[in-house]
Amino acid sequence: MGFRDAELSVVLTGDEPMAVLNKRYLGRDGPTNVLAFPMGPARQASPESGMLGDVVISLDTALRESEKAGEPLERTVDRLLVHGVLHLLDFDHERSPAEARRMRKEENRLLARMEEG
Repeated sequence: MGFRDAELSVVLTGDEPMAVLNKRYLGRDGPTNVLAFPMGPARQASPESGMLGDVVISLDTALRESEKAGEPLERTVDRLLVHGVLHLLDFDHERSPAEARRMRKEENRLLARMEEG
């Protein structure tokens, strides 16, 4: 992605703590699969500082999603991590259908690169 010196925090948690974060920061009830908290204004260009932000993943929700999709848990967590990082870089699938397609394309590209390595 071109961010050789960038840093982010990844938190793996359960549904209960995720529900608290989801309510506190998005005003939504219940857990979600992934939340992203940028350290500064979201941007797609090079970050001014080395800190991108925090990505929080609910392993409980990820496990349910992996079982439903018939994919390994590791693949689901990788997908959620990529999704969260893209949110830190100002991708937002809720903005428009076009943005959702652009984000999905980038997710697929990055997941394919992860599988190569």
